[in-house]
Amino acid sequence: MKNFKIEIKWAFIFVLMMLAWMMLEKSLGYHDEKIAGHPTFTNFVAIPSIAIYVFALRDKKKNFYHGLMSYKQGFMSGLIITIIVALLSPLSQYIISEFITPDYFGNVITYVVAQGTMTQEDAEAYFNLKSYMIQSMIGAMVMGLLTSAIVAFVVKSKSKS
Repeated sequence: MKNFKIEIKWAFIFVLMMLAWMMLEKSLGYHDEKIAGHPTFTNFVAIPSIAIYVFALRDKKKNFYHGLMSYKQGFMSGLIITIIVALLSPLSQYIISEFITPDYFGNVITYVVAQGTMTQEDAEAYFNLKSYMIQSMIGAMVMGLLTSAIVAFVVKSKSKS
C-alpha cells in the first residue's frame, strides 16, 4: 500500500477534479439551457485530466524513483491511477447525478428526442445512472490507459528505458 501512496493521492485528486468539472459545466449552463454545446465543451476536461497524469507521474518519478523512472514504471503508475479512478467512477457518477446535476438526464433526453437524434426509448436507455456508471468505468479505463501510455513516454527518464 505504501508503494501506491502517490497513485492513490492522484487518483483522488483526479476524481475531485471531475466533480469540480461537472459543477463548472452545470454552472455554465451546459446541463440545461446550453445543452446543445455540452458534447463539445465536455471534451475540454481532457486538459486538466492530462495535466493530472503528468503531475502524478512526475511526482512518482521524483519522490519514489528518486528522479530515474523507466517507461514501464511510469506506465504502471498510470495504470494504478487509472484502475483506482475507474473503481471510483460509479460513486462519482452517483454524486454527479444525484447532487451536482440531478436534472441532467431529463434535460438531455428531452433535447435529443426533440432534435430527432434518438427515440424516447433509446434516449432513456442510454441517458440514465446505470448506463453512465458503466460508461464512466469503461471510459476511465480506455482514456486512462491511453493517457498513461503517452504521459509515461514523456515523463520517463532519458537514461532509463
